[in-house]
Amino acid sequence: MASRLPEPGADERAHSDRLLRQLREQIAVHGPMPFSQFMERSLYAPGLGYYSAGKTKFGEAGDFVTAPELGELFARCVVHAVAPVLAALGDEADFLELGGGSGAFAAAALRAFAASGVLPRRYLILEPSADLRERQRERLAALPAELGARVEWLDRPPEQDWRGVLFANEVIDALPTTRIAMKGGEVYEEYVALDGEGRLMRVDRPADALVAGAVRHVERDLGADFPEGYRTEILPQLPYWLQAVAGALEAGLMLFVDYGYVRREYYRAERSDGTLMAHYRHHAHADPLWLPGLNDLTASVDFTALAEAGNSAGFGVAAYLPQAQFLIASGLQEAFESAHAQAADEAARYRLAQEVKRLTLPDRMGERFQAMLLARGIEALPLPAELLAADQGDRL
Repeated sequence: MASRLPEPGADERAHSDRLLRQLREQIAVHGPMPFSQFMERSLYAPGLGYYSAGKTKFGEAGDFVTAPELGELFARCVVHAVAPVLAALGDEADFLELGGGSGAFAAAALRAFAASGVLPRRYLILEPSADLRERQRERLAALPAELGARVEWLDRPPEQDWRGVLFANEVIDALPTTRIAMKGGEVYEEYVALDGEGRLMRVDRPADALVAGAVRHVERDLGADFPEGYRTEILPQLPYWLQAVAGALEAGLMLFVDYGYVRREYYRAERSDGTLMAHYRHHAHADPLWLPGLNDLTASVDFTALAEAGNSAGFGVAAYLPQAQFLIASGLQEAFESAHAQAADEAARYRLAQEVKRLTLPDRMGERFQAMLLARGIEALPLPAELLAADQGDRL
């Protein structure tokens, strides 16, 4: 596997080795760790995890490209969809972005809010990575002072009641996931252990009651048991996570955009090894133990589970649809035409056309990514009529 991946430099290997030593020490002292814990350490260990270190993650120079990195059309469509909600909630409404990435979305969204005439009282960014937070500060420093002054960074979710919109693009896929396997009709959980030579290896142990209960719930909902040897992912902590990040949102909307499936598609028989993937320099591979700290580790989202978690937290599903249909229903054509008319040259117009293709084509982001809107505390939700008409919530 490693032979087809770009060769990491000496500094990268040294960085991974430092994290690897920590992981080995922890396993040697406490025994095998759940895969979810290994993923959490690989992504978020202070100074060493993928999202906590200084390596470029987003864009062509990083390991993957997110929708906001392609240009401003994605952010303009999100703002077109949610600005009426902010307007309905009044002058005290805030906008909260979970995981601000490079700051590209925040910069484009604030400009789009200003152009729409509806600005949030505050643009909040919940960003646990100190490195990413600094990159966001640098990028947003170029905004007009009136817009930049609205930006605040949070260390933890709001604890006081608030009103507004919560937005998360490619956040849930990076939540530390639990890996499970079925053996003899019982649920096993995947752990990371050490082999006889101190190398990382994956082993299975009987699952605890929380994990086993989550798996049995999915089986009941599907109306069938997972077959022998079936291996996949599950997020038993998702309801608790959602309550933690959105429990104080007394009135407003949550918009999640991520790659994933409804439950019956996620847990198809042929997807017998789950959806877990590692990403390194625009190469996707299936070995999450390779050079920990250098890879982005992700798993697709079970959007049925997200809807259930939202319901448990007191939210209702306002709409669920593929990204392409969400963007088209949220003014993509108008945003494209406006940007095209203002483009400086033919090269800029070509980039806009390519941006639309990547955002909407079925084999790119258009069908692989889904959008879910969850709402509470608003009697008449002022979403675009086209968006509500394109709702596919009955598929959940």
